[in-house]
Amino acid sequence: MRADAGPAGQFVAGGTDLYPNMKRRQETPRIVVDIADLPGLRGVAPGPGGGLRLGAGLRLSEVEAQRDLLAGYPAVTHAASTISTPLLRNMGTLGGNLLLDTRCNYYDQNFEWRRSIDFCMKKDGVICWVAPASPRCWAVQSSDLAPLMAAMGAEVSLVGAGGERSIPAEALYRDDGMVFTTKRPDELLTAVTLPAPDGSRAVYRKVRRRGSFDFPVLGTAVWARLSGGNGFSPVVEEIRIVLGAVASFPLRARAAEALLRGKPLTEDLIRAAADAAWRPAKPMDNTDFTLGWRKDIVRPEVARALREVGGRS
Repeated sequence: MRADAGPAGQFVAGGTDLYPNMKRRQETPRIVVDIADLPGLRGVAPGPGGGLRLGAGLRLSEVEAQRDLLAGYPAVTHAASTISTPLLRNMGTLGGNLLLDTRCNYYDQNFEWRRSIDFCMKKDGVICWVAPASPRCWAVQSSDLAPLMAAMGAEVSLVGAGGERSIPAEALYRDDGMVFTTKRPDELLTAVTLPAPDGSRAVYRKVRRRGSFDFPVLGTAVWARLSGGNGFSPVVEEIRIVLGAVASFPLRARAAEALLRGKPLTEDLIRAAADAAWRPAKPMDNTDFTLGWRKDIVRPEVARALREVGGRS
């Protein structure tokens, strides 16, 4: 059905992102294909190598409630629990949050407001109102699960008319506010495969104005494999740090990772790594709070996430 509809068609599961976008005329599909009740998208099954395969159609509240099945992945249930409100988590899906549209104060307004100032390049216009001289759109990635899945090394399964493929979750995203995923328009995200925990740890921290509702102004995901160490400072064997809501895609803090890898997780090293993660974060003036504050909060939040993954309070 989706292939027959072509560019005029769109999938919908929970609709918590698509329907508001349609009301604002940001997306205008003529045909909507409802996949909410497809049984093949709702299951939880063992994955390869001791991992876990989650159907992309699982409701966020179902992911949040799967504490027994996800006992080895507490960061996943925690991240799901931070998304929006209980009512919307009962509708929104795992796959929907991973494919959440990028956000911007100039884009996420009603049609009449956007028309009054002239439309932006993300929809119907030719200019980015956040950075008028820029040739690209700077809308922000605001998914809570995307940075965590990228940090954990999860894989996503995509199915289209041409067949099925699996890619790393990190490879699903582009640094582009308009074309922000590598998923083809005809493809459906069907599953997320989590690797075996294998002694690793992951944490997710979220900063937002209202703790019970809002999108993140900073999401910090850290995955690490630690060993031994000297007393209170385990050695970082491997680590991934991914920041959300400070770019158009989940931003990997590679310099901070390189600084930590192979060393004891001391307080001095945590502060140095937090500073290294702060440098590439480039929030723009297009979401809640001031961009300077959103930049500054990266340091303490990364430090807190590193202390948490290292077993400190």
